[in-house]
Amino acid sequence: MHKATDQASGIRKMIQNKPKPVRVIAVTSGKGGVGKTNLAVNLGVALSQSGKRVALLDADMSLANVDILLGLSPEFNLSHVLKGEKNLKDIMLSGPEGLQVIPASSGLQHMSELSTAEQAGIISAFSDIDQDLDILIVDTAAGISSSVVNFARASQEIIVVICDEPTSLTDAYAYIKLLNRDFSIEKFQIVANMVESSQQGQQLFTKLTKVTDRYLDVSLGYVGAVPFDESLRKAVQKQKPVVEAFPGSKSSLAIKDLAHRINNWPIKKQAGGYLEFFIERMVEYSINGDVE
Repeated sequence: MHKATDQASGIRKMIQNKPKPVRVIAVTSGKGGVGKTNLAVNLGVALSQSGKRVALLDADMSLANVDILLGLSPEFNLSHVLKGEKNLKDIMLSGPEGLQVIPASSGLQHMSELSTAEQAGIISAFSDIDQDLDILIVDTAAGISSSVVNFARASQEIIVVICDEPTSLTDAYAYIKLLNRDFSIEKFQIVANMVESSQQGQQLFTKLTKVTDRYLDVSLGYVGAVPFDESLRKAVQKQKPVVEAFPGSKSSLAIKDLAHRINNWPIKKQAGGYLEFFIERMVEYSINGDVE
């Protein structure tokens, strides 16, 4: 505990003179295949289009694909930060509309099995970038591994992405239950993705809340729904975000509406609304090994 406290305190001192809060949003899901990363990418671009300074962290430490969706070719990634060869600013890539991308590695099994000290080392690097940001979006891996849970716990807002599949709702509920039961997280934001209509999105949210209201002490907020349309598939093939490639499409307009709603969320007054506290909590979780 002493080591973690000392390291977190040191990071706080490095950034305590940077008063502007940075909104930290984890985009996550209980399972894969719900379009989570594509949504995170497009939200990042849409928020950048609205005038915000946004960075997108690919937090899938071994199966990174944010760079692929954006047609980027990173020379360096988080594995180089881990080795001490580069700092975070060295590996950041410029994406569409000024979106800054922090790429993870792909195909390196070791990156999915980082030691507690290695996790802390990567997270410590964030102290160098917060002065340049309004929003940090964390695209987590799917599932409930320790790194996924830690990133979610440390973020200011947690967006859980669901779709119209029974396993999606079941796994989303299990994920929310874990964070609520084991870590006392009570607030989650829900986005229904790849739906046929806004009505279907609302119905999915209602199904989820019926179960959480009955068994959990949580508050779910409904951010909105993103319909599936042909433009999404075409944009992925072009390796471009749909909000840029097809700005007038139904999915693009829906994502821009989500971004508008997120911009209107109040930034929390307590420390949890600041990137510095995100860093502190991640360092403490990593060193103490709170999640096995």
